[in-house]
Amino acid sequence: MSTRSHPPAGGAGGRSDAPADDLPSPVSATVAGTGKRPDMVTIADVARHAGVAVSTVSYVLSGKRAISATTRQRVLASIHTLGYHPHAGARALASRRANVIALVLPLRSGMHLPVLMQFATAVVTTARQYDHDVLLVTADEGPAGLRRIAASAMVDGIVVMDVEMRDPRVPLLRELERPSVLIGFPAEADGLTCVDLDFYRAGAACVDHLATLGHRQMALLGAPSVVYERETGFAHRTRAGFAETADQHGVDAIAQPCEENFDAVRRELAGLLHRHPGLTSLVVHNEAAVGHVLAALPTLGRQVPGDISVVAICPDEVAERSGPALTSVSIPAEDVGRQAVNLLMRKLEDEPVPAATLLDPRLTVRASTGTATAGTGPAGTQPSGTQPSGTRPTKSSVAAQARSTTPERATTPAARTGTT
Repeated sequence: MSTRSHPPAGGAGGRSDAPADDLPSPVSATVAGTGKRPDMVTIADVARHAGVAVSTVSYVLSGKRAISATTRQRVLASIHTLGYHPHAGARALASRRANVIALVLPLRSGMHLPVLMQFATAVVTTARQYDHDVLLVTADEGPAGLRRIAASAMVDGIVVMDVEMRDPRVPLLRELERPSVLIGFPAEADGLTCVDLDFYRAGAACVDHLATLGHRQMALLGAPSVVYERETGFAHRTRAGFAETADQHGVDAIAQPCEENFDAVRRELAGLLHRHPGLTSLVVHNEAAVGHVLAALPTLGRQVPGDISVVAICPDEVAERSGPALTSVSIPAEDVGRQAVNLLMRKLEDEPVPAATLLDPRLTVRASTGTATAGTGPAGTQPSGTQPSGTRPTKSSVAAQARSTTPERATTPAARTGTT
């Protein structure tokens, strides 16, 4: 993905002293007075056309030296008329800047592209505010891909997404001369600059809300199993926050992966409700599965929120267009992407930046949650008082599982520098 935009080429016969916006469109073949196509026009041609020195054109383009308004306008008019495009390679050599940043977003299974593109769009639009373009790198090349990008003159800095707990790219990121920012946190974040939603507290906020409503049995339907197998950071931290907070409230908690198609979701829900007929609440952290969960529950005799309350961790637009509208913790893709680019630009200017930026979760109550109805089962019937032996994890076992796979999160005030 690139957002590089070029000034419109100018046409033959344009007045060099006219405002740039009033100049005619460029000719399609050669530029009058040069005999060249617009893509072959040089800075020397612009200087000759404007009647100034080459250095003056350079100063107008770079802004490194003050130029009178009259001269600047004449140069810009000539640039427009001749259709001059500054050569990116030459500009990078002169300024030691490419004015491009890389967004490393490997496309892997279990990733929900619509949400990922919200992050990417935020990175692109914020980079444009700094006059930078974005090179989107989607190949899953690991450290080799980062090394290739950093060794070239293509980019000034790197934003890295889909960060794993033990991400193999992390050691190299600490060594690269080019600055980087991670959207996400590895297990060991020393020497890195990271920004993300505080997913641990997002999982905790969902449990707090449901427990306040009186729910004593709840389940987390998380990301697809492949995401946990990769040890992707956000999924593990959400599960840890969910399980440990449930343990603190003294409620029964079940956490399991959830696939993304309707048949798989319904099958998983049917099995979950069979094993735990007293379940009254769900937390869904899987944007692709949210709609399927809401569609499948009525087919299994559960109405939302009368029989079962549902909270999601997802973008607001997903929650708002669901039926019923979902109580949710928002995923602030725009804020995270913007902060990632802001941090990277500060690093490019050798400004100090915080090592960790955790955005506070924001829970919005909508129509999908309500007060727990004790003992309510399918279609309002009383569930069996006994459950299949060995099918329900204890409170402590779920929390212990989360702690064993998720390292301790940063909890110092210095680690929390942003809010949503």
